[in-house]
Amino acid sequence: MKILVVGSGGREHALVWKLIQSPKVDKVYCAPGNAGIGGVAELVDIQADDIQGLCNFAKESAIDLTVVGPEVPLVMGIVDRFEEEGLRIFGANRACAQLEGSKAFAKEFMIRHQIPTAKYMECTDIETARKALGIYGHPMVIKADGLAAGKGVVIAEGQEDAIRTLEEIMEAKVFGEAGNKVVIEEFLTGIEASVLCFVDGTTIKPMVSAQDYKKIFEEDKGPNTGGMGTYSPSHVYDSKLESLVKEQILLPIMEGFQRDGLKFKGILFIGLMLTENGPKVLEFNTRFGDPETQVILTRLETDLVEIMESILEDRLKEKEIQWCSQKTVCVVIAAGGYPDAYEKGTVIHGLDKIDDDVMVFHGGTKIHEGQVVTNGGRVLGVTARGNTVEEARERAYENVKKIHFEDMYFRKDIGKRPIL
Repeated sequence: MKILVVGSGGREHALVWKLIQSPKVDKVYCAPGNAGIGGVAELVDIQADDIQGLCNFAKESAIDLTVVGPEVPLVMGIVDRFEEEGLRIFGANRACAQLEGSKAFAKEFMIRHQIPTAKYMECTDIETARKALGIYGHPMVIKADGLAAGKGVVIAEGQEDAIRTLEEIMEAKVFGEAGNKVVIEEFLTGIEASVLCFVDGTTIKPMVSAQDYKKIFEEDKGPNTGGMGTYSPSHVYDSKLESLVKEQILLPIMEGFQRDGLKFKGILFIGLMLTENGPKVLEFNTRFGDPETQVILTRLETDLVEIMESILEDRLKEKEIQWCSQKTVCVVIAAGGYPDAYEKGTVIHGLDKIDDDVMVFHGGTKIHEGQVVTNGGRVLGVTARGNTVEEARERAYENVKKIHFEDMYFRKDIGKRPIL
């Protein structure tokens, strides 16, 4: 079969890497892809948000299955469009993608179905938002309602920070139209963990757990990013917590889908805060996370194509999914200045020196004059396995040291045990 993967980041590189391992797959295309993906798949010069262009390519090239990586085309309705044309596609439809595309929609869904989450208030104008500041005390969480490339969540320590944040989001439009509405939330304390799930019409199956590092600096300081690294499994996600999450979160989610008539098929990413009062949902994503995908798919032993087919055919319940017992760590190497302004086009050295059993998933790269150069904020994700998280962490950092480009930056504490 021929598969088209939509997207251009580290998540898509990991997806392509896993999909080509299936004996069912003859060829993989990726649109638009990156330098790393170009080494294992054929790149197609179509942007991820060009839905009609992707649809035309899928028809002309007789693509058997399209797999959508990023959130933007899902929210735009790529799944609905492909299905209208009779094309097979894996991902959440437009109605379900609102769980990621609108923070307010997601919060309303959680409250309606009694899924544990932070208290919140939504505001559509800045005056109402100003009056709501401090309603849940300080610090407070302010979220742009729409998509903001993982950067639309700000923790305001006090009133001045909060006012400045509102002005940036709602007046200066630093996140564009995503800031037309904001959600003001109670600040939750605890340890974050991520749970990704395979979902079809009647069944939800969690994958192995992962823990992400959102802040740019060590000890979780500085602004949020799309993710500076991750490891799997999470140190804190034990069997007791797994049962609690299933009972209090996963089952109510599935019941909520059915009550609301949401025909969810694809990947549901659940961001959790493990508080003193139990796990609470921070956010939903309706696709694989980045860089969580890098550490999760490197532990997946079952054929990913077969899992996706079982979801599309509503037989996920029957599918046994096997996971490797080894642990994985992914360290993201970013361009200096990220998540703010950063340079592109810097030559990357040392990729040919990486150990054979360590994966370097490319995020923001491209080929320029025969060389691999930087082309984004999060450039590479060095991913290693080991019998323990500590061993995987050591292997990952050993290989990070072999890579060099001007002003490269990475956190040095990925995979360290959190303070409990």
